[in-house]
Amino acid sequence: MNVPIEFDTPRLSLRQWQAADREPFAALNADPIVMAHFPAPMTRQESDAMASHCERLLAERRWGVWACEVKETREFIGCVGLNIPRRDLPVSPCVEILWRLARAHWRRGFATEAARGATRVGFEVLRLPEIVAFTVPSNGRSRAVMERLGMQMDAATFEHPGVPEGHVLRTHCNYRLSRDRWLAIESGDDRGTGRSAGEPPR
Repeated sequence: MNVPIEFDTPRLSLRQWQAADREPFAALNADPIVMAHFPAPMTRQESDAMASHCERLLAERRWGVWACEVKETREFIGCVGLNIPRRDLPVSPCVEILWRLARAHWRRGFATEAARGATRVGFEVLRLPEIVAFTVPSNGRSRAVMERLGMQMDAATFEHPGVPEGHVLRTHCNYRLSRDRWLAIESGDDRGTGRSAGEPPR
């Protein structure tokens, strides 16, 4: 069996999922503020199914969407990782980076810190040529994280096929980060976005 990649950042551990993660994960997925940019909050069954799917993919291919915990307290705070979208999108084929954290842990830089670590895995370990991220235009918090990662927004938006036609959240904007641009940022040649903060995966 493949051993999942796990890695640390200065304050966080990104790891395989555990049974104890299911309850706090369901709580954050049921929070209407956390889920404000999705069509609806998730039921416990839907949340558990998502956690099981993430756990299974990590076991099968070693990388994916990791459970995220604070190193100091060992508290589970959400998920961050790399994902191949199951739906055929206008930006497909692609690997997206995503994050979803409990509201109590917002505004502490955790999403950016964990996403930088996941980006490092994507480019250094998996040798991906590009990583994308997409969300609704009104999701200013996630868009700010994308920009802090050095991602650049496509000029055109797209209609997400997983959202019903006519829904206010159907239109999405897409951000991209190429491996070449990431290497330039890491080397300091692109000073507008700063350096990554993740530690090498273990």
